[in-house]
Amino acid sequence: MIRRVLSAMLPAVLLAACAVGPDYKRPSAPVPKAYKELAGWKQSEPQDDTDRGPWWSVYQDPVLDDLEKQLTISNLNIQEAAAAYLQASALAQEAGAALYPSLDVGLAGTRQGGSSSAATNVGGNTLTNTNSGPHNSYNLQASASWDIDLWGRIRRQKESAVASAQASAAELASARLSAQAALASDYFNLRAADQLQQLLDQTVDGYKKSLTITQNQYNVGVVSRLDVITAQTQLDAAESEDVNVGVQRATLEHAIAVLLGKAPGDFSLPQGTLAATVPVAPVSLPSELLQRRPDIAAAERQVASANAQIGVEEAGYFPDLSLTGLLGYVNNAFSHLATEPNRVWSLGADATENVFNGGATSGAVSAAEAAYDGSVANYRLTVLTAFQGVEDQLATLRILAQQAVVQDQTVKDSTQAANIAMNQYRAGIVAYTAVVTAQATQLASQQTAVTLEQQRLVASVTLIEDLGGGWSDKELPDSGDVSDSKPSHQ
Repeated sequence: MIRRVLSAMLPAVLLAACAVGPDYKRPSAPVPKAYKELAGWKQSEPQDDTDRGPWWSVYQDPVLDDLEKQLTISNLNIQEAAAAYLQASALAQEAGAALYPSLDVGLAGTRQGGSSSAATNVGGNTLTNTNSGPHNSYNLQASASWDIDLWGRIRRQKESAVASAQASAAELASARLSAQAALASDYFNLRAADQLQQLLDQTVDGYKKSLTITQNQYNVGVVSRLDVITAQTQLDAAESEDVNVGVQRATLEHAIAVLLGKAPGDFSLPQGTLAATVPVAPVSLPSELLQRRPDIAAAERQVASANAQIGVEEAGYFPDLSLTGLLGYVNNAFSHLATEPNRVWSLGADATENVFNGGATSGAVSAAEAAYDGSVANYRLTVLTAFQGVEDQLATLRILAQQAVVQDQTVKDSTQAANIAMNQYRAGIVAYTAVVTAQATQLASQQTAVTLEQQRLVASVTLIEDLGGGWSDKELPDSGDVSDSKPSHQ
């Protein structure tokens, strides 16, 4: 009988062929024809399309490789984003379930005493039984209901929920990429602190030798006590700076631990050296950035979700139709319950149309349209910000590369000047102040060189992040799979 009830509902489904509200079209976005800051760059061309592994492998640092692998598993921001995606996928599944009939099966039994006339309601039918003395009553029934989606309200709800789940998938990818880039940046900053500490250790050793020379000169009466004090002060300042670098390194080490989901007290990294080369990621056409940035994909999917929501609200202008059906059995004896004389059934339809709600529907539609306009503006801003980031890092890398060439020469010149000044001081030609000035210039130029290398590596990481880190919107789950997707931490 239930099959006949559902069959009777089927013709109404054929009426549900339209869905009110605007069909989605990707909004336009301001995309330049070329990157301005790319002019003058000579892009390296890959020899083939072979997958070269995760983006951080271009730095050829085994320690960084190992840390990045740990991060993709243990980072708590990634885990939070993954949970949000699972929730959004479940909501999409829930929204889609409303398109199908709902079937319920129930069994009830009661016992009552005394002479009475009992009325039992079954599926809208009232059955009256007159009994004397204690008696039983059993009710077995199956009921079905179906909200016929004549105007596409439920379909638009599902469309909106699927787009939101896809946006959440893109946000998961964005959170993963952001955490990976943050780890790489912190790692290179930590290595820069290591490099600076090594430089200051060498400087302290050099200043100790200078102090010994000055002390010997003083002992034989060649120089005054002032030169000794000046040399000692210079040494003390270098040692203080050397110790202070440890603060920055410890802070960065703690930050890396948290990124890996570990307590800072349980994590440490041995000292290492800063990378000697700065790889620059190949830059594709600006139009391809829209498919390679997960944050852009997330913003675009949010637009699609908001667009579908307009249809959900516009469906409020039209009547709702639902069908119900029931098949059951009612009897005082359980053993003979499911027999033909005890069978009851019902089939009904319910149509409702709102006549007046004080403009609530039109207000809801206007609110949905405003939310859509806001999501479009956010999408376009996200695109513009993405292009700004790429242009910023291209300019940073180009200018810092030029500065690094000049700075390398500065280091060579300042080192030579410091050596000449010390030799002249030993010969008694110049005062010790000339040595101090030359050595201070040398140290400053060497520190600047380390800082430049640090800035270039961090800019290289940021450029890769701004280019999407090798991600593509093809990785987004499609509408058919989104409710079954299980996010990966890889």
